Amino acid sequence: EVQLVESGGGLVQPGGSLRLSCAASGFTFDDYVMNWVRQAQGKGLEWVSGISWNGDSTYYAESMEGRFTISRDNAKNTLYLQMNSLKSEDTAVYYCAKGLSDWGQGTQVTVSS
Repeated sequence: EVQLVESGGGLVQPGGSLRLSCAASGFTFDDYVMNWVRQAQGKGLEWVSGISWNGDSTYYAESMEGRFTISRDNAKNTLYLQMNSLKSEDTAVYYCAKGLSDWGQGTQVTVSS
């Protein structure tokens, strides 16, 4: 059974930073592209970032480029998202995804003063 457990969300002031983690189990982690997606309250899903199986290639939505950094540790079966220079519009539930087919339960990120 695929399990993806996100953590690291919370309340942060504008301009602050957070690091999200996603612990993966139930599948061969380094066989898959992994993604972060988010959903703000009342809005649809928004793709945030993706990373290749070995971490050599990373991809970002335009609004996150330069502020967010995706990474993975295949030895620990863990995906990360370092988020810097956070803005109020980054407030959302953040999900990690195996490819785009399996999702975790999400972690809430709230950017507010």
